[in-house]
Amino acid sequence: MTVNGEKKLTMLRFRFGNIDWERATAKQYELLKDGRVWRAFLNGYAKNGYVVFDEEALPKEELLESLKEFEPTITEEKHITVAELIESSYSWNNVRESAKS
Repeated sequence: MTVNGEKKLTMLRFRFGNIDWERATAKQYELLKDGRVWRAFLNGYAKNGYVVFDEEALPKEELLESLKEFEPTITEEKHITVAELIESSYSWNNVRESAKS
């Protein structure tokens, strides 16, 4: 999806019912090898995570099917631009957010 000339990505945050750190790490690596996935973090300890992907190239249903073994529940879904994704990755954002607390 493109809005005002900017590519839109989909971010899904999850809560997992059945996951452990070893399987989470393997699945995260598998997801990140897929060129349609822009970011992925699966936490096997806290049983949560997120995936940022291009929904035009990777249908949400296909992503959910690949995570099915972990019993995912979507806790948040939002659309972000590539620029927003890059900006959220800057380390100074983490410092700035910590300073606000």
